[in-house]
Amino acid sequence: MTNTAIDGQSIDAQSIDAQTRRRMGRVGLTACDPERACPGYTLFAPMSGDGEVYLLDGNGDVAHTWQMPYPPGLYGYLLPNGNLFYGGKVRDDGAWEIFEGFKRFKGGVMLEADWHGNILWEHRDAYHHHDARRTESGGCLYMTVERMDDAQAARVQGGRSNISSSGGSSSGGSDSGGSDSGMWSDVLVEIDADGNRIWEWRAAEHLDTATDIITFNDRRDEWSHGNTVVPLPGGRVMFSFRNISTVGIIDQASGEIVWKLGDDVLAQQHDPSLLDNGNVLIYDNGSHSRNEPLPHSRVIEVNPASGEIVWQYRDNPPFNFFSAYISGARRLPNGNTLITEGHFGRIFQVTPDGAVVWEYVNPHFAPNEQGYVVNSVFRSTHYLPDAIPQLR
Repeated sequence: MTNTAIDGQSIDAQSIDAQTRRRMGRVGLTACDPERACPGYTLFAPMSGDGEVYLLDGNGDVAHTWQMPYPPGLYGYLLPNGNLFYGGKVRDDGAWEIFEGFKRFKGGVMLEADWHGNILWEHRDAYHHHDARRTESGGCLYMTVERMDDAQAARVQGGRSNISSSGGSSSGGSDSGGSDSGMWSDVLVEIDADGNRIWEWRAAEHLDTATDIITFNDRRDEWSHGNTVVPLPGGRVMFSFRNISTVGIIDQASGEIVWKLGDDVLAQQHDPSLLDNGNVLIYDNGSHSRNEPLPHSRVIEVNPASGEIVWQYRDNPPFNFFSAYISGARRLPNGNTLITEGHFGRIFQVTPDGAVVWEYVNPHFAPNEQGYVVNSVFRSTHYLPDAIPQLR
């Protein structure tokens, strides 16, 4: 590894890597109970990698690898035909630094690749970020950002003055309005197979400046900061907005938010998914929770009708399980839950009673966009043994 710069100082990346590995202790497969773990394959892409996507078998061995032409922006998943649907990070499309921090979660390209990595379909949008999902029509649903009107931005509550990492003002902008780059909010976009926009939804038109409040210490260059968008049956779309600790469901036809769970329950969550029983599974990161003084993560299953938490996983003691950003959770066919503790590259399965029965720690370390040597994973997905046609 070469030297890298952190906060303006040159630091040996090899030394940082060694320190991180010592803290981590073990990488690769660290636990496996074949009697209780859900069998199959797990897919993940190291966030600081060059575009490698790994498919692991139950023993933690690599069953297949894709080499994508772009670093992850921010992950990929398999389609029913075994092809890879992948979001890539594009650095040279003019949107790299539209506001401070955007490059950390920027995408820019969505693509479908076959088993051998050949690109079959591609769509570019410089402002795409975090998430994209293939749709049944052959297009996709994804997230972008747009700059808000400055007068509306000034009415948005919460957040902090935009202070640069060196400690000085990054903008001269006011606490209420944001930085010289303005305040940005999410736009959800659906395109058809030819790349034509067939649906758009602007957060700035539907959120409330008085009640959809930015977490107190987040920068005011973003209002919503979406990290998940999911097409649902019945013409609905689920979203996750981290900066306002909110998960919701939109009726596509009317644009109305028909269900919403906010910061009275959540704290900067990621990766909501609708379960077969109608409940919603969420990775609740636990950063700056309104109700908990000790930062810790949990995975919760929420009944959307009542708002009741009907199941949750957290560690004992709670702070043993915590990722301030990224991360995800998915319910598996045997009732286990696959959890990605993103900051530490930890992917594990828990049973309904909270026992860890399979665990894998990403062994691939590399500098991220900030220069820190990490093994972070945005999210991972699981597939039953017969779900991937190429491995049957």
